[in-house]
Order: sequence, then C-alpha cells, then structure tokens
Amino acid sequence: MRIGVLFAEMKELDWAAKLGFRSVEWMRFADSPAAPPHADWKPFAEKLRAECQSRDIRISAIGAFYRNPLDRRQSENAAAIIRRAIEIAEHIGVRTVAGFAGGIVETEINERGGNPVYKPLENYMPQILEFWEPLAWFAADRGVRIAFENCPQGTWRLPVMNYNIFGQPAMWERFFNTTKCDNIGLEWDPSHLICQLIDPVANLRKFGSRIYHVHAKDAWIDRALMETYGICHPGVTEHRFPGLGQANWAEIVRALLLAGYDSDLNIEGWHDPVYRNHGAAAPDSLRGKKLEDTGLLIAKKTLEQLIAGTD
Repeated sequence: MRIGVLFAEMKELDWAAKLGFRSVEWMRFADSPAAPPHADWKPFAEKLRAECQSRDIRISAIGAFYRNPLDRRQSENAAAIIRRAIEIAEHIGVRTVAGFAGGIVETEINERGGNPVYKPLENYMPQILEFWEPLAWFAADRGVRIAFENCPQGTWRLPVMNYNIFGQPAMWERFFNTTKCDNIGLEWDPSHLICQLIDPVANLRKFGSRIYHVHAKDAWIDRALMETYGICHPGVTEHRFPGLGQANWAEIVRALLLAGYDSDLNIEGWHDPVYRNHGAAAPDSLRGKKLEDTGLLIAKKTLEQLIAGTD
C-alpha cells in the first residue's frame, strides 16, 4: 500500500515525485490523448508508464469517466471511453478502472400539474446492469476491475435528486446482490460517508471485499450547527484532508488490510476550504500561497505512519 495523489497531465508527475508520492491515479482520462476519438493510443500510454516507472511511481487506477454514463446523451461516448480505459489498463498493467456508475434520472409532473416527482434510481436497476455488465465482462477478460466512486453528486453532499446510484450504501448492496460480475466494486471515499453521518469503519467492515481503490479524503460535521439548522445547511458538512477531519484513519487502514485490500491510498485534494490554492476559508495572509501542497503533505504524513511495511 502506497500513498498517492491524483493527476491529470503527464507534467504533473514531477510535482508528485517532488512531494514524495509513490502512487497516482490517472484522472480526466476522457480528455487525454489516449481516449477516443484518438486511435493511436499506445505511444502516449507507454510513455506515461515509462515516466512513472522512472520515478518509482505506481499507477493505481485510471479514472475513466466521472460524469453520468447512463444519460442517453452520453452513454455511447462513455462506453467507448470506458472500453478504451480498460484496454489501456491491461496494456500498461493497471488493475482498476474507476468512475461514476451514473443513474437514469427522470422526472414526471404530479397529477395536479405541480412540482416534478423524481423517480428513485433503484427503479432502473435492469437498465444500469444492462450498461455495466458487458463492460465488466470485457474488463474481466483482461484482468481489470471496475470501481465506482461513492460521491453522491447531490445537494449538500447528500444523495438527494442525484445521478450517481452509488451515492448511498443501500444501493451498493442492491447492485452487488443483483449483478453476476464480481469484478465490479468500489472506489471508496470515506468523506462521502461522513457527510451522510455514516461510520466509515463500520461501512468498510461490511463492504471491504468490494473495495478496489481508495480516495483518501476526510470530512468534518459541525454538530452544533447541524443540531441548530439541520444537515441541509451551509457549513454543516465540509471536506478536508486526512488528518484534519473526523475519520479514524488508523482503524480505516486496519480494516482495509483485514479485508485484503491490495491497492493504494490516493489523496484527493481540491476540496478542503482552507488548504487549497486561493482557499475560500483561508485567511488573507495565506491567499495565493501553495496551500494545496501543504494540505497534501499533512495528509501524506498522517497516512504514511499507518502503512509501514505494506508496500
């Protein structure tokens, strides 16, 4: 198990190595020179692999498509992108392709002609399986796993009127109980659980065998504010770097190891309101400084002490 970071462009590998990271997730694959419609993807993919190897950096996952692949306007393109990511993963030795499971979002006007009525995502499980299972079989034939991130993509960081069926654990359970594909699992992020008042460690003990990749991100619940205004209120939930939130990372790492987790912990930055460049909550004296790197290093130090000897 290594500590890593997310990157989108090859030039960012020097930055990752300088900060001491030994793992990366290749994000924004859909916008890269290796994605469709580019036909000649091998030179770029092989150069990326070589650049990582020269820095002793492991590519732990390819982040293929973080939009809604089940939106009819996106599905054909999304399937092509995901298939290409799977082919590249096999070619350069990456075990996991990640993204959002998506969801079929439809509304209808109620009988009085008033507000829209949102149809639950679980109503569309057959269509969701119809899209994903052929891709999972394609991946399985190539020794690749598919991992869905559990970001709710809803208002207030909650799975409300959202488009990602994997935004809440009840839907994971329904999906895993229904699918015939055992190479579909989770790109697990505890911050999204904390923001739903779910205990990440208990969740991990239940679903640990399905966790194929981890986004290391923390969160904070302002209990006093929540008890005054409820969970749907600005400032009640807040994403943070590991070490600055409320997750018990020692127990998380222990539970991951007990579950047989075989990949890395890739820190997802960008979200901490203080430790990000031009952070909205940062004091004026810190604005314009490289706060993102500071937050990443805090998170790296927090996690490194827990994984000694697991590489």
